[in-house]
Amino acid sequence: MDAASELLCRLAQLNDIGAALSSERNIDKLVENILIVAKTITNADGGTFYRMSDDGSRLRFEIMRTDSLGIAMGGTTGNAIELPDLPLRRADGQANDSMVAAYAAVHHETVNIADAYQAEGFNFSGTRRFDEINGYRSRSFLTVPMMNHDGEVIGVLQLINAQLPGKREVVPFSLADQSLAESLASQAAVALTNRLLIIQLEQLFEAFINLINLAIDEKSAYTGGHCQRVPTLTMMIADAVDATRDGPLADFSMDENDRYELKIAGLLHDCGKITTPVHVVDKATKLQTLFDRIELIDTRFEVLKRDTQIATLRRQLALRDCADAQAEAALQFQCEEQLQAMDADRDFLRSTNAGAEATTEAALQRVRDIAARYRWRNPQGQEVEFLTGDELENLQIRAGTLTQAERGTINHHIVATIKMLEHLPWPKHLKNVPEYAGGHHERMDGRGYPKGLVREQMSVQARIMGIADIFEALTASDRPYKAGMKLSQAMGIMAKFKHGGHIDPDLFDVFVQQQVYLHYAREFLDPEQIDVVSAEQWLA
Repeated sequence: MDAASELLCRLAQLNDIGAALSSERNIDKLVENILIVAKTITNADGGTFYRMSDDGSRLRFEIMRTDSLGIAMGGTTGNAIELPDLPLRRADGQANDSMVAAYAAVHHETVNIADAYQAEGFNFSGTRRFDEINGYRSRSFLTVPMMNHDGEVIGVLQLINAQLPGKREVVPFSLADQSLAESLASQAAVALTNRLLIIQLEQLFEAFINLINLAIDEKSAYTGGHCQRVPTLTMMIADAVDATRDGPLADFSMDENDRYELKIAGLLHDCGKITTPVHVVDKATKLQTLFDRIELIDTRFEVLKRDTQIATLRRQLALRDCADAQAEAALQFQCEEQLQAMDADRDFLRSTNAGAEATTEAALQRVRDIAARYRWRNPQGQEVEFLTGDELENLQIRAGTLTQAERGTINHHIVATIKMLEHLPWPKHLKNVPEYAGGHHERMDGRGYPKGLVREQMSVQARIMGIADIFEALTASDRPYKAGMKLSQAMGIMAKFKHGGHIDPDLFDVFVQQQVYLHYAREFLDPEQIDVVSAEQWLA
């Protein structure tokens, strides 16, 4: 191949490389590719890629390669580069021109050296030590600064020991090599800058999401952990499904964009809770609003008891003239019976107020009986109902601590979530976030909310989030109205949900088979919650 044909071939290669660099999302892989490509088009044996530090004062070693020595460090290799950063300026503030990479960065100039051992003005003592240790001879150097659209140096590309094509003979880097390396550096700088800008925008976006979750957390300490744990569990389940190679979900797979989209949906799945009144979210007892109104009922019982004692004393005083000790004792006994009955009713209401998974009909009837049994005199001296209509309604809640109206208020958060997310101008790779985040309260049988979707109308990702949301809620130990369930109890309920059309049965089987529940439990549950779980029965 003649020189012209070789140059055309290298230019075509450079063209293809530019497109490939622009599509790379991983920063470590991107900078690694930049160096590898630069070595390839210049036939260099070795090279180093330096990144500018955040404060612009130092060059940081990112990638090192020397083919003939088998050296591969930094980037995706997992081998750390144990070398200090290169300062761009000396202690006196002058440019550190003795270091060729620093010189190129400070002066925005390419440096092409035919033989490092004969070059003047640069300090290659470190290079000589490297050569002595490794039995190497560093000769030709080509050092190219990489500048962004603002003319700022973001990195330095340094190539070592150009070789004749197909040979190991070391030669100086030609002007054609330098031109190609500079063209590559220019393209690579654009690709790297764009990727860094995208990363910064993603970080800013995630920071805003975390700001929303922080606001929810500040409103209620009981939801902050949920907002963090559900996304984590969602990704754990998704990874398990992605790794499945047989069964109904064998074809499900996620690339990096898919994973990021699901992660964002997980972080935003409850953003609508920012609109939910905090006294409903934090309702720890049936009578709680801004405070627990059981204290008002306690006060009424005390008033009743005092009224009973006063009435008894008055009747006893009325017996003084006849000095009927037996009658006085009977009145005292009757008074004590009434006081004991009041104490028992008060204790019962306090117990009922705490809420339970299921309140019996007998208990609900006793609440109604207590409301009918007593009347009390309010501070205005009026005799009124012992329990107000609202108090009676709340104390008759069959499960948990929320009335139907309050459940509707809580459930509205998903409507608010969908409205908020659908108003955002999502880019193409995040367009499914509203659907994923908005579907975690739907059921497979169409009896969920807010849209009443059935399984076939939902994405796998939305169904995954539904399982994550339920399992986290069952096992969470920071709720105001319940303790965290044992693992076996939570899994038993999940299995019932599987058979009852609540959650996706195929996803639940993967959840069990891949032991996602156990991995999550070991990371997030209290040790006393983790008990023996018989996976076989949940798969039956």
